Amino acid sequence: MNELMKLIDKLELQGSLTYEEYVMLLSNNSQELRDYAALKAVSIKEKYYSNKVFVRGLIEFSNYCKNDCYYCGIRNGNHNCDRYRLSQDEIFECCRQGYDFGYRTFVFQSGEDPYYSDERICNIVSSIKSEYPDVAITLSIGEKSIDSYKAFKKAGADRYLLRHETCNEDHYSKLHPQNMSGTNRKQCLNNLKSLGFQVGAGIMVGSPYQTKENIAEDLIFLKELNPHMVGIGPFISHKDTPFADMPNGTLEDTLLLLSLIRIMLPDVLLPSTTALGTINPRGREMGLMAGANVVMPNLSPVKVRQKYSLYDNKICTGEEAAECVDCLKKRVELTGNIIVTDRGDSPRK
Repeated sequence: MNELMKLIDKLELQGSLTYEEYVMLLSNNSQELRDYAALKAVSIKEKYYSNKVFVRGLIEFSNYCKNDCYYCGIRNGNHNCDRYRLSQDEIFECCRQGYDFGYRTFVFQSGEDPYYSDERICNIVSSIKSEYPDVAITLSIGEKSIDSYKAFKKAGADRYLLRHETCNEDHYSKLHPQNMSGTNRKQCLNNLKSLGFQVGAGIMVGSPYQTKENIAEDLIFLKELNPHMVGIGPFISHKDTPFADMPNGTLEDTLLLLSLIRIMLPDVLLPSTTALGTINPRGREMGLMAGANVVMPNLSPVKVRQKYSLYDNKICTGEEAAECVDCLKKRVELTGNIIVTDRGDSPRK
């Protein structure tokens, strides 16, 4: 164990490890190791952010998707999915409610829905920015051309979330149909960074066919990309996908990775995800105690929340937004942190 703890110390000192060292850490996950890594991670997080936890108001505005990713409940091939699109008025009402709660960041998330042309997305973004000029807008709407990303930036979008899922091409091909490319996904992230977006990447922990070696490659990729945000959460299967019977990712692996990412990228914005809270009732709190500093309560209308089903048994699908906010505030405070509702920009421009 001393050797493993020395690797954590080395990561803190140097900001990176070798591929073999990452594999060694990931292959010897234990409570003692997680506790040591979390202690380091929280200390580092507090240097940059004190005990603040930033809130992002999540608006899931469409569950239509042109893609057929094998792990996803809203995949195009899932004919049991009850599809919906929010109208612009419904989206605005979500923002109004969130703004009244004090939120100054909104995350617009959807499947890759062709109905939402660049023009429609830009109109939504610019209209909200006009109404609420002090908010940050994050888009999470998938792979687009660099011209599309330029248009979104010009319209007022500040941030873009695009999980790379895995940087190993062989593993990527096992999770996606042949018409999708891990190389293109990584290029999208580079394009977004070049345009000045605050960029978020990330992986599913324990996704089907994932190895410790794959995750080591992902950590090296994340260090090179140096994103402003990293979103990770455990893989959770969905009953209407080819991976319905695959085992879920674990709490333990996710917590260790949260700590390692915080130590590796000290000023990163790091969410404690709904998926983490789905696999364990205290998962989100445990994520915060492992070094995370972002939570994303759902502002979507209750009538559609169950329909945005990327995985089974998603929590908070029946709560009104106000209930969700109050619940999260109490949970965060139990970890010794405080909810902050401002924009919560990355300190790194």
